[in-house]
Amino acid sequence: MTPRETSRRWRIALAGVLLQVALGAVYAWSVFRVPLVTRFGWSIAQVTLTFTIAIFALGVTAFFGGLWMNRSGPRVVAVTGGLLYGAGVLLASRSDLGLWWLYLTYGVIGGAGLGLSYIVPIAVLVRWFPERRGLITGIAVGGFGAGALVTAPIAERLIESVGVLATFAWLGAAFLIVTVACGTLMQNPPDGWRQAPAAAASRGATVDFTLRQALGTWQWWGLWLLLFLNTSAGISVIAQEAPIFQELSGASAVVAAGMVGVVSIGNGVGRVFWAWVSDSLTRKGTFCLMFVLEAALFWLLPGLSSPAILAVTAFLILTCYGGGFGTMPAFAADYFGAKNIGSIYGLMLTAWGFASAFGPLLIAHMRESSGGYAGALHVIAGVMVVSALLPVLLTPPGRDGGRGPLGAPLPVRQ
Repeated sequence: MTPRETSRRWRIALAGVLLQVALGAVYAWSVFRVPLVTRFGWSIAQVTLTFTIAIFALGVTAFFGGLWMNRSGPRVVAVTGGLLYGAGVLLASRSDLGLWWLYLTYGVIGGAGLGLSYIVPIAVLVRWFPERRGLITGIAVGGFGAGALVTAPIAERLIESVGVLATFAWLGAAFLIVTVACGTLMQNPPDGWRQAPAAAASRGATVDFTLRQALGTWQWWGLWLLLFLNTSAGISVIAQEAPIFQELSGASAVVAAGMVGVVSIGNGVGRVFWAWVSDSLTRKGTFCLMFVLEAALFWLLPGLSSPAILAVTAFLILTCYGGGFGTMPAFAADYFGAKNIGSIYGLMLTAWGFASAFGPLLIAHMRESSGGYAGALHVIAGVMVVSALLPVLLTPPGRDGGRGPLGAPLPVRQ
């Protein structure tokens, strides 16, 4: 590889990370919750639904972004997604028109932009860095996890100085500029770009599956389920962090809010750390380890009362949550090849959308029915124990005699 090629791919990687940081600002949604409730009298549930709509839209449109990439290239998809995302947040500044406008702009339009742009750096970088698929996709989506850390304090200061609706306008304009600028740098490597080293290639696909072929394997659905289970567990904590901390430790609302900020760092750290681990430990081993760790942590959580220990425990849970997003793109590329990973993994992200509804609703329902969080957290721990068995059962398609769509033989790994 020439110095120019090295510089080029790292420039694209940096643009991909910055793009993800701007997109990850969606995780700072809780900053807007109280100001919107206070100004318009909407309920907490009504305001929170905006976030759920945005994440669900992300999970759905990421698939279409992957398909579009195959036809038009990554640049046009990333730029279009950036325009929609920035415009959606900016237009949310007119939410005095009604709650429906907030859902339409920030939720649907902004969420659609999130999905289109989110899949691009993942699909592009997994092809530019075949020798470190786990690490590079972890770094990329780690930017998404860190987005709230950058945006939350800025948004809080803007809300204090100009109000919540004007804050949407300022942030939307900033997101539009950053995402479009970074999106213009997204491009695939040239034909004939170097292959992964033998050690990495030996565990990966020797041919590239089409989306249809991938959907014809039980392994694609197994990976979808892995992502769904891991995301459901982590996002159930994200949805109830502050109330959990207050109930278990007796911490004040202010202290609990500070704990949430510290714990959120785990989301970004886990995306890089576990993805890096997966390059050596294997993707299967990494998911097994994450599920076992989550099972233990969820089981212990209800018995903890120290705010510091609670924060550390939740931090570790959030690293596993982020680790799923950092590791899964490389896992999918290992099994199905990197060429069509945009559509293959893009459709897999529907697991994120469904989990964003299932996990928070499950823990909220169990909290209401039992009067406490202990039962719900122990149930999640049990689910994680069972989930740890699933990665063990997964084998690359073609090694188990599987067949593709309409009974056609699958490409066989050597």
